[in-house]
Amino acid sequence: MSLFSRVREDIQAARAGDPAARGAAEIFFVYSGLHAVWWHRVSHALWARGMRFLPRALSQLTRFFTGIEIHPGATIGRRLFIDHGMGVVIGETAVVGDDVLIYHGVTLGGTGHDGGKRHPTIGDRVVIGAGAKLLGNIELGHDCAVGSNAVVVHSAPPWTTLTGIPAQGRPRRGAPAEMPDAADFYMI
Repeated sequence: MSLFSRVREDIQAARAGDPAARGAAEIFFVYSGLHAVWWHRVSHALWARGMRFLPRALSQLTRFFTGIEIHPGATIGRRLFIDHGMGVVIGETAVVGDDVLIYHGVTLGGTGHDGGKRHPTIGDRVVIGAGAKLLGNIELGHDCAVGSNAVVVHSAPPWTTLTGIPAQGRPRRGAPAEMPDAADFYMI
């Protein structure tokens, strides 16, 4: 996929995720969430080539200008939209799926100084509300929704809504009928 196709795809995702979006030019020039994602792609490509200082410096410069910190080692899927992104932090071993929507103040963080995989893995089409904290090597299945200010420290299956501190899961409305019964998983 060409660079221009990816940019066009990101702009369309922003239009779909933000009802206040007025046009492609406005999104291209003033949406800091997209700028952070675009610069992350550059720093991630350098990181993948074994560079360490330059990608980290680029991610910190991007953080200075956007208020969004994405570690160059994080794996980000297609069409990630970070709306009102100030204060978003995405850790080094985080994995974010396609078509994810993240609001301001979200942390995809670790819980200690352990090596290896220590940040969350987020499935496709997940919505993460403002101020939510997802901590540790956990997995959120596809189509989950995380409520604002929730603190998520346990994995959740697809089509789960997570709210509270610590977050409790319940089936998300609109789940397909063929979804297996996960009643034993939910702590409600």
